[in-house]
Amino acid sequence: MNTEIEAIPAGAVIGILGGGQLGRMLATAASALGFRTHIFCPEADGPAAQVSDLETVAAYEDEAALTKFAQSIDVATYEFENIPLRTAEIVAALCPLRPGVRSLEMTQDRLIEKNFVRDAGATTANFADIVNVEDCAAALEQIGAPGILKTRRFGYDGKGQLEIKSCASAADVEKAFADLGRVPLILEQKISFVCEISAVIGRALDGRMAIFDMVRNVHQNGILYTSTVPANVDRVVIASAQDVTTKIAAALDHVGVLAVEFFVTEEQSVLVNEIAPRVHNSGHWTIDACDTDQFAQHIRALTGMLLGDPARHADAVMTNLIGDDVADAATLQEMADTNVHLYGKSETRPGRKMGHVTRVSPLSK
Repeated sequence: MNTEIEAIPAGAVIGILGGGQLGRMLATAASALGFRTHIFCPEADGPAAQVSDLETVAAYEDEAALTKFAQSIDVATYEFENIPLRTAEIVAALCPLRPGVRSLEMTQDRLIEKNFVRDAGATTANFADIVNVEDCAAALEQIGAPGILKTRRFGYDGKGQLEIKSCASAADVEKAFADLGRVPLILEQKISFVCEISAVIGRALDGRMAIFDMVRNVHQNGILYTSTVPANVDRVVIASAQDVTTKIAAALDHVGVLAVEFFVTEEQSVLVNEIAPRVHNSGHWTIDACDTDQFAQHIRALTGMLLGDPARHADAVMTNLIGDDVADAATLQEMADTNVHLYGKSETRPGRKMGHVTRVSPLSK
C-alpha cells in the first residue's frame, strides 16, 4: 500500500480505531460521502460496528490483528485519544493515520498536554506535576487552593479527579492518592470562571482550517450536559479562543477535527482546559444545524477532500441523554424542531451517554 497517497478516492475503506458513538457517527458520515468503513475494537457489535461495513474484534495490543487491519484499509483514524500509542504507531507504519501519532502523544497525558498548550502560546490554569503527598502539599502552597487532583492519563467525563481543599490534611491527600489509584497525577488550580466554551475546528492536509461557531457548555457531575450555540459571549472572547485553537491545530500539524475546551474568566480571558484530537461531544449540534457537520468535516480532511463550509443555518441546543434520560427518547421524537440521535448501546447505566437530542430554532441575528 502506498503510504504517500494523500487523496483517498470514493469507495476506499476508512479504518476507525474505536467502536463507540463517535465511531458510529464517523462511519455514517463516511458512508454519505461514498466511503466504506472498517472498525477495530476489542468489543463486538458496538455502536460503530452496527453501521460499518467491516469489523475486527481484537485487543489494541494484538499486533497481528492490527497489521491485518491496517493492510485492509486505505486510511485510518481514531475516535478517542486513549488507544495505546503503540497501536497508533503500528497502524501508521502501514497506512496513513490521520490525525497522526503526535496528536495522540500530546493529549494522552495531562501534564504533557498542559506544557504543549503553553508552548503553543495559550494560557492554562496553574498546574504542578505530583509524585507523592509531599509534592501535593507544596503545590497547594505554590499555586493556591483549592486544587483539582487529576490522573495524568485516562480520565474523562469527571472520572479520575478529586478536589483538594486548602484545609486538606496529609491524611486527606494520602486518601486521595489511594482513591485515584496511586498513578502519576497533576494538580490544577481550581478556576473561578464565568462559563465554559469550546471550539471545534477542521484542519486539512494542506493546512487550511475551518472553524465552527463557538458553543457554551454546561456540565453536570463532570459530564457534558448541554452545548448551546450561539455561545453569547463577548466577541473578544470568541476571537481569542479561535486564535488559540488555530495555533494548537497548527502546532500539532493536526489533520482532521480537533476540539479545545476553555474556561472564560471574569476578566474575559480564556484558559485552555482540555484538548480532544478528534470529533467532540460539544460538536454534535453541527449534525442538525450546519451545512457541513463535524463528522463529515473529519472524513473530508483525512481523505484529502476540500473542507466543507462550517456555516451555521440555525441556532441549537444539544442535550446529552445520560443513563435513564434515554427513556424520554420516544416523547422527544414527537416534538417539533427536535432531532434525537441514539447510539445503539444495549445497556443503560448511570453516567453513560446513550444518545443526544438537538433542538434547533431560527438563526439569530
